[in-house]
Order: sequence, then structure tokens, then C-alpha cells
Amino acid sequence: MRHWLMKSEPDVFSIDDLAKVDIEPWSGVRNYQARNFMRDDMREGDGVLFYHSSCAQPGVVGIARVASAAYPDPTQFDRRSEYFDAKARRETPRWMLVDLRFERKLAGPIGLTELRAQPRLSDFALLQRGNRLSILPVTRQQWDVILGMESPRRGH
Repeated sequence: MRHWLMKSEPDVFSIDDLAKVDIEPWSGVRNYQARNFMRDDMREGDGVLFYHSSCAQPGVVGIARVASAAYPDPTQFDRRSEYFDAKARRETPRWMLVDLRFERKLAGPIGLTELRAQPRLSDFALLQRGNRLSILPVTRQQWDVILGMESPRRGH
């Protein structure tokens, strides 16, 4: 099993939104590297750190699971969608997505400042200068460190 971090702006789609629907297609990704992670590397059951970005308090706010294999993102074919891609063809789709399943909210957000202060995360892709990808791989060690940062809040 692999681990990932997936970013979403909370005013567009939040961890609470995912909790309400339980499963959501992760549509609208228009970066080739992020698309390739979904298409080539993600597998059903992989763990996902759900990250709120572009907000007052960016940080990890919940856990989800990859709930499907990658499949074509239907928004690329929809002329009314902001994610429409005129070059995409149904027989040769350009953009893929996976479904995400809600697992749980964290006891409290683990903010970007807290993540940066953790020496064991110095090589974490999210913390590297200039990294703006919406989907990032997370090593097992990074996953454990980040979720371990939640423990004091949960009373463990």
C-alpha cells in the first residue's frame, strides 16, 4: 500500500464535504505529474492525507482512502465544465481521476507551520520550495510522523 497527500481548497471541497458524500471522484486535476500519480501509481486502498490548501490555516485535516482504480475524468469532455479540454477524446482521454473514500477527520488540523517544524519531515515534498502539486507521494515514515503529530490531541 502506498500513501499520498491530496490538496483541496476547503471553500471548493472540504474534508466535511467528503464526509457527507463518503465517496467522491477526484476530478479536475490538470497537471500531468499529478495525473500520472493517479493513473500509474495509485491503487485502491492507498492511504490519503487530506490537506486543506489556499486558506487561512493550511494543513492536514483528515484521512481518506483511494476507492477505485484510475478512470477517465468526465469533466474533460463536458463543454460546460471549467475543466473541459478540447484536445481530449473519449477514445484517448488525457485526464484521469480516482475516487476517494472518507475515512476520518483528524482530531484537529496539523498545520503547515507544525509540519515545517518537524525535523523528520525535512525531505517531505510538500515542504520543498516551489512545490505546488495537488497530489504528492508520502513515504510510510512521513505518514507515521504526520499521524503521530495528531496523537497528543487525541489523548493517546
